Amino acid sequence: MIEATLRLQRRDFRLDVALAFPAHGITALVGPSGCGKTTVLRALAGLERASGRVAWGAEVWQDDATGCFVPTHRRPLGYVIQEAALFPHLDVRGNLHYGRRRSDGESGRISLDAVVDLLGIGHLQARRTATLSGGERQRVAIARALATGPRLLLMDEPLAALDAARKAEILPYLERLHRELALPVVYVTHAMDEAARLADHLVLMRDGQVEAAGPLAELMARTDLPLSRQDDAGVVIEAQVVEHDRPHGMTRIGFHGTTLWVGEAAAPPGERVRARVLARDVSVTRQRPGETSILNVLPVVLESVQRERTTALLRLRVGHDASEHDWTLLARITSRSFDTLDLQPGDALHAQIKGVALM
Repeated sequence: MIEATLRLQRRDFRLDVALAFPAHGITALVGPSGCGKTTVLRALAGLERASGRVAWGAEVWQDDATGCFVPTHRRPLGYVIQEAALFPHLDVRGNLHYGRRRSDGESGRISLDAVVDLLGIGHLQARRTATLSGGERQRVAIARALATGPRLLLMDEPLAALDAARKAEILPYLERLHRELALPVVYVTHAMDEAARLADHLVLMRDGQVEAAGPLAELMARTDLPLSRQDDAGVVIEAQVVEHDRPHGMTRIGFHGTTLWVGEAAAPPGERVRARVLARDVSVTRQRPGETSILNVLPVVLESVQRERTTALLRLRVGHDASEHDWTLLARITSRSFDTLDLQPGDALHAQIKGVALM
């Protein structure tokens, strides 16, 4: 576990957090601007002098009780910020070799060639950084951070300065790093779509404090958190490709004994994928529909309801038998529909899922 207890007081802001998250996979710090996400990241790196304690298992980087404080240059971490901050007087190869020279001698954990291949920047080696696109610059910045041989990678809104096209270009490379490197990442973002696509563990922050923390799928399925009130509220599913229907541009994925049809995926059968089902794309019916254009119809039980003035957010357990499946859907319907159907917790229903977005 990576553990941090951090306190910091500024004139108009107070940070007071206690964090503990796995030293593997991607942990996303999510919250509105000004809630303290970047301050936490800088404190983990030793760039911000908050009071408290920071430890990776038995390895302590800061402990005010004993006077321990390991400076940033002695912490085995890489740091990526919004702006790539590459050296303009060096070409891409020179920037990467600068990072390699800063390694702690254990950088053999991943070779520079492997980093270049993972991020698809082999053809850029001789280019000056001023000639790169925003997405290319950020990939080079990530590669330079990895070239130092870090044991922890910190990323502070690395896609925030990119337009939608450049974000779409770089996200697959981040997913590839996630799959192929056994390197823990702390990823700061205010964009829930990025967190849903990349993260394993989620930390929700507000006003300098931790609002909730835990596995991504678990937190996204909760209806008592602010996430559920957002327009893109929904659940994340870790699934496996079952088959492709190429003529119709569809892919069938399976998980927890259930299958769903989604838009065509590039992944081959048997490969694991992640899908996100938005609450606004789920409707419910008391009777299983007969002829319908909706391909995904699942038996569900209404577990709970969060009423708002014009809408109702339903938490649905998949399967009419409690032992049948073990996963949850969210559905957002109008208050009028909720009252017309006279829904009550415990009702056996059918969920219709449209537009499942495969990530």
